[in-house]
Amino acid sequence: MKDFVHLHVHSEYSLLDGSSKIKELPRRAKELGMNSIALTDHGNMYGVIAFYKACKEENIKPVLGCEVYISDGDYRSRDKNMERFHLILLAENNIGYKNLMKIVSEGYVKGYYYKPRVDKEVLAKYHEGVIATSACLGGEVQRKLLNRDFEGAERAALEYRDIFGVENFFLELQNHGIREQLEVNKYLVQLSEKLNIPLIASNDVHYLKKEDAKAHDVLLCIQTGTTVHEENRMKFETEEFYLKSPEEMYDLFSNNEEALLNTQKIADRCNVDIEFNNLHLPHFEVPQGYTNESYLRKLVEEGLEERYGTIDNSILERFNYEFNTIVSMGYVDYFLIVWDFIRYAREQNIIVGPGRGSAAGSIVSYALKIIDVDPLEFDLLFERFLNPERISMPDIDIDFCYERREEVIDYVIKKYGYENVAQIVTFGTLGARAAIRDVGRALDLNYGRVDFVAKQVPNDLNMTIGKALDISPTLLKEYSEDGEVKNLIDTAIKVEGLPRHTSTHAAGVVISKEPLTEYVPLTRNGEIIATQFNMIELEELGLLKMDFLGLRTLTVIRDAVELIEKNHGVKIDFENLAFDDADVLKMFAKAETLGVFQFESAGMRSFLKELKPDAFEDLVAANALFRPGPMNQIPKFIESKHNPEKISYIHEKLEDILASTYGCIVYQEQVMQIVQNIGGYSLGRADLVRRAMSKKKMSVMEEERKNFIYGKVEDGVVICNGAIENGVDEKSANEIYDLMIDFANYAFNKSHSVAYSVVAYRTAYLKYYYPKEFMAAQISSYMGNIKQVSLYVEECRRLGIEILPPDVNESFKKFTVEKGKIRFGLKAVKNVGENFIDAVVESRKKGKFTSLKDFIKRVSETNPHSMNKRAVESLIKSGGFDSLGGNRAQYLAIYEKTIDTVLNNKRNNIEGQFSLFDNVSVEEELPVLKDFNPKIKLELEKEMLGIYVSGHPLDDYKNILGSISNTNTNIIFENYEDQILSNSDYYVKIGGLLKNKKTMITKNKKMMAFASLEDLYGQVELVIFPNVYALASSELVEDSVVIVEGHIQASDVEEPKILVDSIRQIESPVQNRLYISVPSINEKELLNAIKGALRNYSGNIPVIIYSEEDEKSYGTQRELWADEKKIDDLKIDVLKYLNNDPSKIVLR
Repeated sequence: MKDFVHLHVHSEYSLLDGSSKIKELPRRAKELGMNSIALTDHGNMYGVIAFYKACKEENIKPVLGCEVYISDGDYRSRDKNMERFHLILLAENNIGYKNLMKIVSEGYVKGYYYKPRVDKEVLAKYHEGVIATSACLGGEVQRKLLNRDFEGAERAALEYRDIFGVENFFLELQNHGIREQLEVNKYLVQLSEKLNIPLIASNDVHYLKKEDAKAHDVLLCIQTGTTVHEENRMKFETEEFYLKSPEEMYDLFSNNEEALLNTQKIADRCNVDIEFNNLHLPHFEVPQGYTNESYLRKLVEEGLEERYGTIDNSILERFNYEFNTIVSMGYVDYFLIVWDFIRYAREQNIIVGPGRGSAAGSIVSYALKIIDVDPLEFDLLFERFLNPERISMPDIDIDFCYERREEVIDYVIKKYGYENVAQIVTFGTLGARAAIRDVGRALDLNYGRVDFVAKQVPNDLNMTIGKALDISPTLLKEYSEDGEVKNLIDTAIKVEGLPRHTSTHAAGVVISKEPLTEYVPLTRNGEIIATQFNMIELEELGLLKMDFLGLRTLTVIRDAVELIEKNHGVKIDFENLAFDDADVLKMFAKAETLGVFQFESAGMRSFLKELKPDAFEDLVAANALFRPGPMNQIPKFIESKHNPEKISYIHEKLEDILASTYGCIVYQEQVMQIVQNIGGYSLGRADLVRRAMSKKKMSVMEEERKNFIYGKVEDGVVICNGAIENGVDEKSANEIYDLMIDFANYAFNKSHSVAYSVVAYRTAYLKYYYPKEFMAAQISSYMGNIKQVSLYVEECRRLGIEILPPDVNESFKKFTVEKGKIRFGLKAVKNVGENFIDAVVESRKKGKFTSLKDFIKRVSETNPHSMNKRAVESLIKSGGFDSLGGNRAQYLAIYEKTIDTVLNNKRNNIEGQFSLFDNVSVEEELPVLKDFNPKIKLELEKEMLGIYVSGHPLDDYKNILGSISNTNTNIIFENYEDQILSNSDYYVKIGGLLKNKKTMITKNKKMMAFASLEDLYGQVELVIFPNVYALASSELVEDSVVIVEGHIQASDVEEPKILVDSIRQIESPVQNRLYISVPSINEKELLNAIKGALRNYSGNIPVIIYSEEDEKSYGTQRELWADEKKIDDLKIDVLKYLNNDPSKIVLR
């Protein structure tokens, strides 16, 4: 085998440019007989760790590198005309690897302008241990040679040699059958001989095999938003950019064998060893006189005393066990670091969540106030959090107020240093359906056809196109019978899973004891600095990774508590709040939980109605069960709760563990306790068994089955004594083990479920006892999300809480409570910015505004830059000036002129010109104009606020729509995710206002339409195809009230749409209605008799059935409406069923 190594290789992490998958590169290199391979992605090192490990698995030497961008001048410059060149850099040793990370980081952190760039000064600073080659036609030497600038090329080559050293710079030959390369190669050989700079030969690898070229071309189209048929687009000239064999390379460069041999020599020189699992925790500075261990002990002991008062033996034992484990595993600094930034947050009144994840199982965390959940009270296990028998970094994720999370991150950055803290990169990848759709667009295929094929791929987690072909008969049939579909699928498989873009992890933050570039390269996402390695790789490198999560609900709680204290003088003490309030639990049982954390979805509310929780433990279990997988156990759980006599246990030893969950295994901790109590394991080893079960490690599971039943002794040490030794027979032990296997995959982390149920209970408590303040805070948190605001406003109306429009004299930034009513916040008004709001609130401290002119004058004096016409216009339209005496039409007629007059007078004063401004009255003369009619006022409110406030155009139609519709827009959106997962369509009948109608002509020259239907909760799109449009075009009147029947089609890339089967208008409910009083709505025979009579007099008068028993009115279906001309005959027929009492039928 001839010596050759590929030193110029792009993987999938040359985003949407390289299609070689990391794991396949070393495998293919090995197949082709090479002993080494390099990775040199464009400008980044995203794939380095995965590549390093993949090479080690294949026993292939990894050469770690990057193709960097070199600016022709200061790399921090933003000069668009500055040239940019390519250069290959390879790490010769560990020093070079660190320097390479620093070079690449400089490009992103300081030099990013279209691309991450560095300059030659940066290269000179970090040249040690780095080998460079002149790269491709985009390299500086090659580009100057192409331009016949031979002196410039020579000068550039010498500069690079001076920077990297005589033995560390090479000129690079390439031959992909491109004319310019062949021309440049001749000059490079001459330059090499003249300057005595050695040559290497490379292939600019962008895909694995030659047959992958077409798929790679499609990938370029996806990157550039073009199709393969377009001529003027980015494309490679030949199909030669693949991982060639040494023989192919020697055929290409038969006259330059030394250049090929040099690649092996370079690879032999490149030896980088990346260390894994060595901790690099920052050192926490403690007060003088303490060691870190003694200081942590002091903090924990003080915390235990504060939490428990009297420290009994159970508390002391748990503390000593946890503390000794933390010390022995080397995590003292870890706990001090977390304690410190949470302490900071609390001192700054930044609300912190009660806990998250398995950390709630630690009494040390509880004492340090890292969490607010007592692990002893809820029987939570420390080993689920930190297992002394499994060495891994503890994982404490913290929830903060989402408005102030950044303050905590800023504190950490200041404390540990800007260079030592960063956020973490994540990658968006091409999923199965997305790959099919993107490839279909790039191939310019019919959208409907591509969409149909994509929808045949089940929308399950971790679904691949290959799996879909195995389980979807329709997809396999299309693939087998349609050549176009086969090409689409084959190409999509090749790009499936490739990274599409980078983003920043929503919560992850990494903290290091030294500058991060000693361990990891950095990238930039806007203003955020992030690592180029993902969170798993960072942990493997021994770096401290934590999740700083912004939880909206905590902000809602904070705002509600502040409103409660302001309005009622009550300070809520959540730390001492018991979880047994009967009224709060009844609210859960009645499923009145809209706005309650984790319990507000339609599915969860349905579960609560059946479960009827009456204890906090029920809420914890509900939280754990209501998720994919465990949901299958919900019916059994409900049945067992309501019929405890039916609960049975395989063995009595299970009762103590499973009694709180009615005989069901719900939690991971229960699996651990069964393994411990019956199998005789330590909890640490029990956790290892649970993990093996959840990951379906069959060999481990079978080995542990024997140990669980019969026990295990190792080197004379009893690992576990087994179920039989503990009094459980072999048959029962096997059944118990099988039961654990069934549930281990679905069982949930109890610590997390308890912690989040605490948050849920707190929100429910606030909603029950202080509904106005809670709902005001809840709506405030969703300002800008019209769908959610509409939902919560409707909930307020259900609770009897009136919503007041914005008012310049009463409103603040957020929603507030005013005399038992919720006042709209100014931030929720369209076009009204925070500077403007701050100026309004500040100006109001001197007294309420008396007129529009007074408002404009005082606000512009407070902040001259805040005043703008659009904000004033929006406030007028939304009713913000109604309280000043004029009407909206009057204010809209004069506001622009008033602003101009006030600002001009102010400007004249500043310039020293004579003005009577200060002496002019702030009273204004309003033009004589009638106010807008109610319908227009509502439309203006909707335009500015996103919702109707003073009323709703559908208010008069509520009963009719309620009786006819089988759903509403809120339910449609809530159920949509489940519909997508089931890949099903479902029938809906829904009423509302017709909005945003647009017509179009199809390719077949037929008319169709798109529109929106708006009900009390929000909007949903309508698609009216030609066959329906032809029958219903006269019904499609903008702002009319309509009933729509149709189907909602599932699509994972679009919001729900109703494909309309029929649409018709509803007559105005202001017309006469026929009211029929019956003793009870439950008297079915009577109602059926009345309905039978009504069908004989069908017409256009709505019929309302009034139930005397529950004092409620019920609308009837359209077919039961009455003919006004036949009312007298109808009365005769119907009254015979109502004792001929004429008062029972009234037309009004």
